[in-house]
Amino acid sequence: MCSPVVPRCVIVAAKMATSASATLSKAVKQQYMNLPQGDKVQAMYIWIDGTGEGLRCKTRTLDYEPKSVEDLPEWNFDGSSTYQAEGSNSDMYLIPAAMFRDPFRKDPNKLVLCEVLKYNGKPTETNLRITCKKMMEMVKDQHPWFGMEQEYTILGTDGHPFGWPSNGFPGPQGPYYCGVGADKAYGRDVVEAHYRACLYAGVQICGTNAEVMPAQWEFQVGPCEGISMGDHLWVARFLLHRVCEDFGVVASFDPKPISGNWNGAGCHTNFSTKEMREDGGLTAIEDSIEKLGKRHSYHIRAYDPKGGLDNARRLTGRHETSNINEFSAGVANRGASIRIPRTVGQEKKGYFEDRRPSANCDPYGVTEALVRTCLLNEEGDEPADY
Repeated sequence: MCSPVVPRCVIVAAKMATSASATLSKAVKQQYMNLPQGDKVQAMYIWIDGTGEGLRCKTRTLDYEPKSVEDLPEWNFDGSSTYQAEGSNSDMYLIPAAMFRDPFRKDPNKLVLCEVLKYNGKPTETNLRITCKKMMEMVKDQHPWFGMEQEYTILGTDGHPFGWPSNGFPGPQGPYYCGVGADKAYGRDVVEAHYRACLYAGVQICGTNAEVMPAQWEFQVGPCEGISMGDHLWVARFLLHRVCEDFGVVASFDPKPISGNWNGAGCHTNFSTKEMREDGGLTAIEDSIEKLGKRHSYHIRAYDPKGGLDNARRLTGRHETSNINEFSAGVANRGASIRIPRTVGQEKKGYFEDRRPSANCDPYGVTEALVRTCLLNEEGDEPADY
């Protein structure tokens, strides 16, 4: 039997679907990675760019192994190339905020998550960490805990979902959530590599699973107290992008990567305080939900980097979401704005889940908004100025 002829257009599409860098020999690279580095340390500085979603990074050599953030020097970069400054005054400052082990270069090398300040020492518009940290300090005696469920979609570099037919769609949703098998789980190698990278780095990753749409996955980070929630989720995202780079694919946090009858991608946020976790804490949970219901529009604006425009494509009231224009809450209701887990309803204590944040949300903005409304008792459409 003659072999079928594969059309050239299909071959070209297949090549475009993965990055050319993925074809570089990793074995050759490893020869160099195995070379001793003496007493020097490579510190990769990571920051959020002017889009509020993108991450940037660059590396410097240190003559010592830093033991804490305080041991790390401040640095700078060209903000005109990251949507953060004009070319005539482009120097921006990197202020180390959190440090992790580097799973790619390995010990003693470090990953350094940074805040970004302008030339005048003021935070950039997308540096939400500064105000978030201030809010967390104000409520630290209540010990706010967070857990965030980060959904994402694996794409080829051509923007097409990984594993999907080049000229059509896979079978309808149903068998993919927590699925097993080559026809159900698309891209598990990426997921496993990312999970181990997070564990090595010291990120508080607590689980992962295949999601409802094929090529869509989720990992969970937490519980984290206060400002550490945002730090750990941003570094987990960086690690995912970096792992995908090695595999030649792309991690998308778009809240609705495929239009139509397909699930979107969110970042459900679990929240509790010491009072909520203790006996009788359901009363405090219900009080917080009542406050959230009166401030729905403020939270919608805080829950995606475009002030709600991205989430409008996802929060339609279908595909396990609430309607963006309505606030709702319920026990075990995945179509509500706020879900109280069934075990919490039974035990009368625990936490609640805010299902509104989009996959591309800034975790600093989300956790700050929850603290402002639920613990600082803010009202109205604008955050208070302290």
